[in-house]
Order: sequence, then C-alpha cells, then structure tokens
Amino acid sequence: MVIWVTGLSGAGKTTLCRALGRLLKPEFPEIVLLDGDGIREVFGNDLSHTEADRTIQIKRVQRFAKMLSDQGLIVLVAVVYSHPDLLRWNREHLHEYFEIYLQSSLDALKQRDSKGLYARAQAGEIRDVVGIDIPWHPPARADLTLRMDELEPPDDLAGRVAMTIPRFARVLPPV
Repeated sequence: MVIWVTGLSGAGKTTLCRALGRLLKPEFPEIVLLDGDGIREVFGNDLSHTEADRTIQIKRVQRFAKMLSDQGLIVLVAVVYSHPDLLRWNREHLHEYFEIYLQSSLDALKQRDSKGLYARAQAGEIRDVVGIDIPWHPPARADLTLRMDELEPPDDLAGRVAMTIPRFARVLPPV
C-alpha cells in the first residue's frame, strides 16, 4: 500500500506521516516513510528545485514507493509537488493507493513558515518555490482532503486519518 501525502511546504506532510508511522507501527511493522527531503539527501542533493527537477524528484519517489510496496511494505510518502500527470501515474501504477491532500492557505503557511522558505522567496533570496513562482496543482481526486490552516495535534490527526483508511480502521481501536 502507498499513502501519498501532499500539500504546500509547511502544511504538515512529514509531521502527519511521522505520527501515522508511530500510530501504525505496532500493528503494521512493515510501514516505512519516504520524505521528499530525505530522498533528496539519499541521492546526494543532485537536483535543484526547478519545476523540471521537481518532476524528476517525484518520479524517483514514485518508483521507490512502488518498489517497496511491491515487496509488501506500507509506504507513507510526504512530498510537495503534485502535478496532475504524476498523480495520475500513482493511481495507475501504485497498488492500494490512498492520496491525502493537506490543504492550507498560502497566508497561513506564510505565517507559520517554519523553514523561512516563504519569507526568503518574497525577499527574492530564493526561487522555485511551489505556490510562489512554481504553480501549485491541488490534487483533483484526493481520497482525503484535510484543512490545515488550524493545526491540530499530530497524533490526534493521525488517528482520524488512520480511521478513514479501511485497512487500518479494521484493526485499530476507535478514536
């Protein structure tokens, strides 16, 4: 199974995936997390953040997720870029695929801005920021969309999310 979590930078993708991993690991020890930043590091940060390189990055994550899923692992994926063609590939090629969109307004993300990404982009210090100078394509067919302008405790959110995924809801106690 592949659980694909997407949203703009700062929406809480990695935080949610880590909380899901903690929640699910006791019952599903075969769970692994693929984080976009972690995959960049594994490959030696050989890509920039241009739209073309982001596409290459997502294709790497897709194929890595497929390889792991094909071996019976449950793969949590946390990535920013969500071009419709890439998400379509996921639905066509990833077994038991579940897509989660963490929807947040750019204003809320700019206020949080834990990495300073949006402030640096607005100051002209960096380029190629999704939602600023790279188009953001909100997923059109997400299996679950969560509003993230107001943050809720990650463990609470993970419990709610897990209960929406049939494979987990059958095994976990109700929240």
